[in-house]
This record gives sequence, C-alpha cells and structure tokens, in this order.
Amino acid sequence: MSRFLVTINGETWFKEEVTQEIGHALRVDKILYEGEVDHQHLIVFENQTFGRLFALNGFIQVSTRDEFIYHEMVTHVPVFAHGAAKRVLVIGGGDGGAIRELFRHQTIDHVTMVEIEGSVVDFSKEWFPGISAGAFDDPRLHLVIADGAEFVAETDERFDIIIVDSTDPVGPGKVLFTEEFYRNCRHCLTDEGIMITQCGLPFLQPEELKTAYDNQRQSFTDPRFYAIAVPAYSGGIMTLGFARAGGTDPDLVTLKARVAAAALDYRYYTPQGHQGAFAVPAYVDHILQTGRFGTE
Repeated sequence: MSRFLVTINGETWFKEEVTQEIGHALRVDKILYEGEVDHQHLIVFENQTFGRLFALNGFIQVSTRDEFIYHEMVTHVPVFAHGAAKRVLVIGGGDGGAIRELFRHQTIDHVTMVEIEGSVVDFSKEWFPGISAGAFDDPRLHLVIADGAEFVAETDERFDIIIVDSTDPVGPGKVLFTEEFYRNCRHCLTDEGIMITQCGLPFLQPEELKTAYDNQRQSFTDPRFYAIAVPAYSGGIMTLGFARAGGTDPDLVTLKARVAAAALDYRYYTPQGHQGAFAVPAYVDHILQTGRFGTE
C-alpha cells in the first residue's frame, strides 16, 4: 500500500496532505489503477460521493462528479468575455474537459492543445473518457505533444484565448508561472486576446497567487482573478487568473445576449455568476498587494 493510502476501521482511505498541517481523506471504494510513471505516483479510484478520481503525487487532480465546475468556468468565462473568439490555445488540460467545453461553441474554429506528455492524453482516454466526451476526435483540434513554455516562446501563431490548464508550480508546472512564460503568452495573443491561468487555493497557497499576479503584471496592464469552489479540492475557493491584452469587459446585458446566442446548457456557468466570480474576498485582494492575508 502506498503512503497515500491508509486503513481506518478496516476501510481504505486516500489521504491528501494539502500542507504540512492540513489534509483530508476520501474513502476508497475501489482502486482502478495505481503506479509510478516518471517518478510520479498516479492513482485512479472510486468514491461514492465524487465518482471516479485521479490523484497525482498525492493531490486530487480531477473528479468526475464536480469537474464540470472547473471546466465550464475556465472556458466559458473567456469565450463570452471576448465575444468573437475563433482560435484558442490550451496548455495542459490533458483530461480533455477544457476542449470539450470549447468545442460546444460553434463559433470556435480552431483549438491548439499543447500537452507535455502524450501518455497523459492516452491515460485520460482510458480512465476518464466521459470527461473529454469525444473532444479529442473533433476536427477543429490540433494536438501538439510538446513543452507548453517552449511552444509559446517559439510559435508565430496568434490566439484569441489562451487557457493555461496547469498543475501547481512544482516540477514541470513551475515554468508556467514565470514572468517569461506570461510575456510569451502575451506575445501570442491577438489585440483583444485573453489569458486564463490556474492559480491555486489562495487560503492555503497565497504565495502561488502572489507569484502569478506579480509576474503577470510585467506583461499585462490589469491582471485580475475570479473565484470558483470545487468540492473535491480541499481548502476553499480556487482562483483563476484573467488577463487581457486589450478590449473591455461586457456589461451584464451584453453578456446575457452572448450567452443566449450560444444556446447552450450549463451545470454551473451563468452570466450573473460570471460577473459575480470576480468579486473575490478581501483576503484575496490583500494577498495580491502584500502576499499575506492581512491578519498575521
């Protein structure tokens, strides 16, 4: 049994240590896969509440029960905020959930997805086919197996939206939080382009949010953040970065009109929720300014 699994009253539980002092546990009803790949521990298991889950090095990455929250908000927010996006770049996102949501928009002509390991896509197709829901077969997809940071540094392509669907800034994901990476992303955006980034759980990972903010400010005039709550991620709200190369945000009337024209069904996204997500708690603003909560 791996160090991420413990036995409690005869039952097997997955133990996630969010920090050295804080963690939580989920009962493992069935282990579907467990192994080591490139010195990283992978486990796929089932839980009565969250469905099928995938954890990497002891951290929950996705749950079939609540993945729609993250994937709807990481995609529909920039698509409707832009209003005329045709070309999208997704860095990471190997589970296929982001491209699934993007391809629901008939107005999207092309999506380039850059994933560092082809095995990630194969793994997702095998164990989580419902998340991508056939999106990997959409003819609008151009799948590139490469390093995302190197791709934006070298490509001559331009995109209306860039979605950085990354892990936290450890290991291979660390470069996706650097000033150089954000600068290269800015260069890859069209004049009114939008960059979305995954920025962690600010209550438990304030340094991650502060680093992203400081580095994005070097290339974007007014980087902001919006909040979502994903039950499988322990530690409160998650922040997503929102940085514009240009253009202005739509008012609620315009946002509602764009959503109505798309004629899609959602499980989480609403125009009102889109706007309200940017009203982050005061402690988030304090972290952006000082790197601390303001209560220490």
